[in-house]
Order: sequence, then C-alpha cells, then structure tokens
Amino acid sequence: MTLQDGRPFPLGATLGDDGINFALFSENATGVELCLFDANGVETRTPLPVCENNIWHGFLAGGHAGQVYGYRVSGRYAPREGHRFNPNKLLLDPYAKDVIGHAHDHSNFLGDDLENPGQPDPTDSQELAPKARVPGPDHYDWEGDKAPRVPWAQTVIYEAHVRGMTMQHPDVPENLRGTYAGFAHPSVIAHLKRLGVTTIELLPVTLHADEPRLQRMNLSNYWGYNPLALMAVESAYWSGREGTTPLSEFQDLVKALHKAGLEVIMDVVFNHTAELDDKGPTLSLRGIDNASYYHLASDGSYENWTGCGNTLKLSHPRMLQLMMDSLRYWVSTCHVDGFRFDLAPVLGRGPGGAYTTSAGPFAALAQDPVLAHVKLIAEPWDVGGGGYQLGHFPPGWAEWNDQYRDTLRRFWLHDGINRGQLAQRLAASSDLFSVPGRRPWASVNLITAHDGFTLADLTSYNQKHNKANGENNRDGHNENYAWNCGEEGPSEDEDVILLRTRSRRALLATLMLAQGTPMLLAGDELAHTQGGNNNAYCQNNATSWLDWAHADEDMITFVANLIALRKACPVLINGQWWQDTPSPDGQYDVQWLNPSGAALKSHDWDDSAARAMMLALRDGILILINGSAHQLEFRLPLGCWRVELASAEAKESGLHQGEYRASPRSVTVMMADTGPAKPADNTTQ
Repeated sequence: MTLQDGRPFPLGATLGDDGINFALFSENATGVELCLFDANGVETRTPLPVCENNIWHGFLAGGHAGQVYGYRVSGRYAPREGHRFNPNKLLLDPYAKDVIGHAHDHSNFLGDDLENPGQPDPTDSQELAPKARVPGPDHYDWEGDKAPRVPWAQTVIYEAHVRGMTMQHPDVPENLRGTYAGFAHPSVIAHLKRLGVTTIELLPVTLHADEPRLQRMNLSNYWGYNPLALMAVESAYWSGREGTTPLSEFQDLVKALHKAGLEVIMDVVFNHTAELDDKGPTLSLRGIDNASYYHLASDGSYENWTGCGNTLKLSHPRMLQLMMDSLRYWVSTCHVDGFRFDLAPVLGRGPGGAYTTSAGPFAALAQDPVLAHVKLIAEPWDVGGGGYQLGHFPPGWAEWNDQYRDTLRRFWLHDGINRGQLAQRLAASSDLFSVPGRRPWASVNLITAHDGFTLADLTSYNQKHNKANGENNRDGHNENYAWNCGEEGPSEDEDVILLRTRSRRALLATLMLAQGTPMLLAGDELAHTQGGNNNAYCQNNATSWLDWAHADEDMITFVANLIALRKACPVLINGQWWQDTPSPDGQYDVQWLNPSGAALKSHDWDDSAARAMMLALRDGILILINGSAHQLEFRLPLGCWRVELASAEAKESGLHQGEYRASPRSVTVMMADTGPAKPADNTTQ
C-alpha cells in the first residue's frame, strides 16, 4: 500500500470523496507509520510520506468511512530529556471522533521496560490498544434546532451525570436507563421543566479511561474526569439501539433539551489525560510527542499541577489548537451551549507554571467566532503553586465560588460567620467579582456539587464515609462544614429529621435568593443520599444513581417555588451590581436591616453572634434570614406584607404588619402589598 502526499490540514483523519487524508502533529518524531486494520483486525503499516512544519501527513486513495487505524511513532527514547517514543505502542489519534476498544489495565501499555529501566518496552500493544475509526459524513437532521441563549443573569444551572440521572428512574424504559436517550426521555425533561432550571451542566461525556488502579479494584471512573479522546462521545452512555450511534444519540439529547428551552453545558477536561504519570499507560500523546503535549520538569518528569499525574501544555500552539478544535467540534457538530473547565487555572499556566489571564488559551477563546456566544465556566483552582484563582479569570467567564459554598454552610450549620461575610456572598461576592468587565453572574453560587456531599448528606453526616472507594477513607475533602443535626447517618428521631429539613431548605433558599448564578446538584431536590460518601467518583452504582423511588415531593415543590420566585425578582436577575445608595427615584437595590428594622451599623456587620438580618429589595421584596436556633421577631418595614415563601413552615395567608415571628433556621420571603419597602431608617452602611 502506498500513500499519496496529502495535505497538513485539517489535523486528524478527514474523509473526502476519493479517500482519506491523515495528518498528525509531532515536532520531535523521526518517523510516523499509519497503521490500518481490516475487518479481521489484520494490521498494515505504511509511513506517512511527508512532514511539513512538524505535521506528518498522507492521503489514502479509495479510503472509506469505517476504516480503523492508529499510529506508531519513532524517535528517541530518552525520558530524562522528555522523549518517550516507542513504535511498539499503537497510538490513538488525538483527533479521533470514533473510538473502538478500551484502555485496559495491562503491562503492554507501559512505555518503559520493567526489566531494563530507561529503555523502551519491547511489547507490542496493538492487540489491546484503543483504535480510531474514520467517521462517515455527519448528516444529522437538527430540524431547525435553535440555541436557547438564556441570558447569563437569568441562568439557573442543574449539574447532572448522564448515567446517574436515569439508572433508577421508573418512568424511563429499562433499555434506555443510564443513556443519552434516557436523559432525553419526556419524564426527565418534564421534571427539569417543573423545577424551572434553565441550563443542564453535564459531567464529562467525552471518551475517558478507567485508571489501572481502579480496574484492579473492580471499580471504574464513574465521573469521567480521565480523558482519552477529546472529540469522541463516551460510548458507555449509548443505548446501542439500531440506527443510532453514540454521537447521534447525544445530538438527540441536545436537540430535545433545546426544544424544551434548556441549555446544555459540557464539563471538559483539558488539564490532564488518561496517560497519568511516568508509570501510566502509553496510549496517545505520550508516544506521539511527549515533550510538546505535556509540561515537564528539567529532569523530564511530569509537572503534576493537576494531582492526576500529568499536566497538558496548553502554552504549546499545537496543544492549544487541539483544545480549540475540540471545543469548536462540540459547538458546531453537537450544538452545545457552553463549557465548564475542570481545574481551569491550567489554561493560564505558561512554560514556567505561573498563572496569567493573558495566556494563549484565554486570548484564543475570547476572539474565536464559533465560541463567541457560548458560556464559559471555570473551576478556578488546581493543585499547583498559585493554583487558587477564584475571582481572577477574564471578563466573560463565570467561576465556581467555593467561598460562597463554605460561607453559607458555616452560617447555617456552624458559626463564626458575621453579617458582613454573609452579605458579601449574597451580593454575588462583590469583593471578588466586582471589577471592570465583570457582572454578578460571574459568581456561580453552589452549596453542593458532584465533588463532595449531597445536600442530604451535608446535613446527615459530620464525617465522610468513603471506605467503598478503596482508599481507607483517605480520599475526599476533610473540611466540609457539614453537620449531622445530632445523629450520624439515617435517623428516625423526629427532632433530627425536622432540623435536617429546615437546614436543607434554608440552604437552598439562600442559594436561589442570592445574586450570582445558582447551581443545583441533581438529586438535591429529591433528598438523594450517597450514604456519607463525599467523593463518589468511582461508584457506578446505586450510591451515585439518583434514588427516584424515595424522592421527597415536598422538597421538589419547594425548589420549584424558589426558582419561580427568583425569576420573578428583577433585582436578582437584572445582571447589575446592587447599589446601596438611592436611585433618582429614591429607591435602593437592597437595604441591609437588622431584625428591628434599622439599617445595619458598623458594629452590626462584624457581629458573628448575631445570626439574623433582613434584606429589603427593590420592587417590594423582603427576605428575612433567621440563622439562630430560636424563633425571632422581625420588625417589618412600613406597609402590609404577605408571606410568599417560608422555608420552615407552610405558606401563610393574610397580610402582616408591624412584626413577624420567624421560625428557627429559616428564610422567609415577603412581598409588599402596597409598594416598595419603606424602612424608618434609610441610612446604609
């Protein structure tokens, strides 16, 4: 077999009318072989004939869709200098969009010879290696699909796992449970619409591998944060129905959610790969050009700023190109509406590891016309030096706000939080995000997320219970600010149950009634428990699958009412920073009042023992926060007020004037019956 010269772009395998063009970047290789496999798995190797600007390419005349292929790349094997070329290893195309096979735990994938350290392993990995398959033309019918384009200020995020959402859903047909098709089922969409969320944030749906150590324990990487192919849809969530593919079924899901007015955000991992540390498997980038794709120390070892063994070198033009091409693929081919970037400070790390918002990835994203309209969310920390970057991402980005999370947990479940700290978090953490070019929505407020306790467990366990993960309970966060309300784990004590319910509802109320972008963890509205496991990344079982059979209907209704109330409150969703000075018409965006109805003074802000205050919002909305363990009297501003929502008791009828007794650990929302709030003391701090 002879290859024609072909062309260097686009990278990957490109199907044309008369054949397939193959193009692979490798700056330090001395040769690249294209490996083609027939229907019987027989391999045929042929060199890519041209290297142009470090891109090796060739054209296979007569090549067709479905062709299975991989690469073998030759060069120096000098790990201390960063080079790990080993042509005995079959390598997956970084641009693969369809992958067959899995990355098994097997010594055949080791790059280093165990018997001769520092030398390339002579074992051929071809038989077990994942392989790319050339996809056919994408003729998917989007039926006029239109992106919902929900304004950032009106966004309410629902973080969910494709499999976990429906594996135990009684209304989803059994053959669709745990799949993209199951998530798109009308019963699931009806639930999302009932809640009133606007945007679904999916845990990774790109193809991933299970770490070898998990495979040895008969566990798997359930969350999927161990990427293998950045442009391939995870086939494990495919139903396998005739006439569908993993890609088409994921496209069906996006289309169905769009028809319901719901956005789709993908959780993406551009910080490390499944090749892990120097003892990890050689699957793709390591064998193609280790020194170009990964950050390396001076001795050739991997910089581990991710805690996962390696760190992708996004400062390299070709690695940056791979990231950008991947993002554009998901937007153009799958119509996704945005991305949440795992360990996002890696995007801003240059060759020396220092973080800067002027780094190439940020500039590339800011100017790209395909990506100009999508939502960008950062997990603003990694484990490298200077890795905590909350509030330090460029304009246009939103960020997971762990300071909001911890402050609200401490306020409702512990102590030590003063009114000033609470107010800062309720005001979209203006101390962190109120800088030129940024808006309140940049703060993604969360109480819980996939990484940590569920809301039910946050109020049922003092300690993590992660022994099922096989790490002797060493994994997972230790500082959770959780509180079991008097009894560890499940309880039949009515007082404990009441306290847990009140605490959960109060946490949810302050989540939805704060400035910023609220994010709800899937299952919190059901009161789903993981049995105290706060790091269920490897629990592909009922621990993580949502327990629909025991869903708390009252909690679902409460969350839906909260979101509806948020949408009806202009000052929460207008995208403008709250001002504590009056507008020309004499109104305030917000006034911070003590329970007696007076504006807070300097000493009031700093008092962590005072666990109550009122927020008088523009448009006649009053929020009463009672974080104490006792019923408190609040002196209401002048006028008549009706209770719109109360976290601790049923909605009351009638009007209230003068004073209102708020239940312990509660949030009460009142609406003015005669216009905006008019406190007797309008001075603000």
